[in-house]
Amino acid sequence: MLSTRQLARARWVQKATGLAAAHYLRLVWHTTRFITEPADAFERIPKHAPIIVAMWHGQHFLMPFIKPPGLRAKVLISRHRDGEINAVAAERLGVEAIRGSGTHGADFAKKGGVFAFNAILAALKAGYNVALTADVPKVARVAGLGIVKIAQLSGRPIYPMAIATSRRIEIDNWDRTTVNLPFGRGGRVAGAPIHVPADADDATLELARKAVEEALNAVTSRAYELADRSGGGGARG
Repeated sequence: MLSTRQLARARWVQKATGLAAAHYLRLVWHTTRFITEPADAFERIPKHAPIIVAMWHGQHFLMPFIKPPGLRAKVLISRHRDGEINAVAAERLGVEAIRGSGTHGADFAKKGGVFAFNAILAALKAGYNVALTADVPKVARVAGLGIVKIAQLSGRPIYPMAIATSRRIEIDNWDRTTVNLPFGRGGRVAGAPIHVPADADDATLELARKAVEEALNAVTSRAYELADRSGGGGARG
């Protein structure tokens, strides 16, 4: 008899769970009334594509829905078994997965960091928009240098983005994972693009890292303000 852990690792279980998650997220998206700031933020994406979408860990579940129709997109997803479920859900929602994790430790290659980094650069060069979490692993709300180096080497801008819903479950873990619930209000916010010069030195890279961190905190805070506003409702996104 299979143990619970063995069952959870079974490919068919992970695929079924990922497909169910995709259907659930569609329900959340289509039953939530969103206010968007700026109002035309997501309509402007095609004009600036390909872009690097930055988000915080734990706030990512609805991000596939920001992709305008007709544009190609990829998202960085860890190689952990939970990542397999996320990858199935993302691909069902029209976003391809790049498997690997960023890290600031000695296990960079083990976690697929080198492969993922190169795959992201290749995707941007091929015209894909790429989304990834900006915080370093296991350290919430602290942006790492990885996303900044990607912007430097690719020449593509970083767009800080956040989506929040009024109805949600907030999990008490390291990345404050938020499970969005249907039939509520929502806020989706895009920050100004952050460009990193190709010849940036260490000091300039650190300034860009701080800019990403501050911008992500700002758009996340604003998305929650919009979602938790009293009364009324915005136009559905």
